[in-house]
Amino acid sequence: MFENEEALQKTKSKTNQSFIQKHQWRAEGQTPDFFLSEEEEDIVELFFLSRMGGFCDQFQPPMPRYVKGTAHHYFRRFYLRNSVMDHHPKEILVTCVYLACKVEEFNVSMAQFVANIKGDQERANNIILNNELLLMQELQFHLTIHNPFRALEGMIIDLKTRHSAGGEVDSWRPDIDKFLDSVLMTNAFLIYSPSQIALAAIISAASQHKVNVDTYVTQQLFEGQPEKAMKHIITSVRNIRIMVKNMHNVPQKLGSLAERLEICRDQDNNPDSAAYKRKIEELVDEEDLIMEDYIPVKQPRLAGVQVLSPGGG
Repeated sequence: MFENEEALQKTKSKTNQSFIQKHQWRAEGQTPDFFLSEEEEDIVELFFLSRMGGFCDQFQPPMPRYVKGTAHHYFRRFYLRNSVMDHHPKEILVTCVYLACKVEEFNVSMAQFVANIKGDQERANNIILNNELLLMQELQFHLTIHNPFRALEGMIIDLKTRHSAGGEVDSWRPDIDKFLDSVLMTNAFLIYSPSQIALAAIISAASQHKVNVDTYVTQQLFEGQPEKAMKHIITSVRNIRIMVKNMHNVPQKLGSLAERLEICRDQDNNPDSAAYKRKIEELVDEEDLIMEDYIPVKQPRLAGVQVLSPGGG
């Protein structure tokens, strides 16, 4: 969790600069815009976040919303300290969704999963298996995600019980869902708690339906809270709504950015590159050497020496 967007962007800026410094030698003789800037990385990330949302929405069998939420968390967290030039988002995207299905116990086999992927499904299968451990390592094995959906359902029940507009709340769900889908396209869930996001979704939907819930929030939902805590909650909800309102437009196509990304990305992590294939071959050769060190060599029997079994007399 980050204190604010400035702190988050500082981390992402450091990630971008670290990649450029590490691979600076590759830019010799190239144009000044050989590498992607921090802003261009954000555009690429936003594009593939949108593609991820579409993939989850069209998934068969139908995917629970919390699986989609967890996948988005994984994707955003992965690219905090990894550049899109390190690992291409189209490969990390499917890995995030697959891992989210497993962690959230949405039981689909690998065959069922890749059946939802257009194109070379065998290649997709290999990419997911090759990247799954990497993803978990980059998430530091913190795989449990607290999404806003459970908090949302509790608040809806409470509204139905204690607010005069309780009977109308179910009609707000399309607006609530739309708001939460928009939140997934922002950094809000890396800054604010799930309950704050859920409350922001309800307040946003209520305003769409011309219902005032301010008194309910301050005098019933958070009755007895200190004034400082109340101000913090109100400010957080307001900031979440502002982030959604100011959300950047999702690009429909990447165009030249996609071409530049293919050129400047780390070819050691590109499954289609010769460098990647050489790396895999070297890893296989190294594993073979390690195995040779552990293969037991048949020892010659020494004349006159009796080998005792454990516990033997």
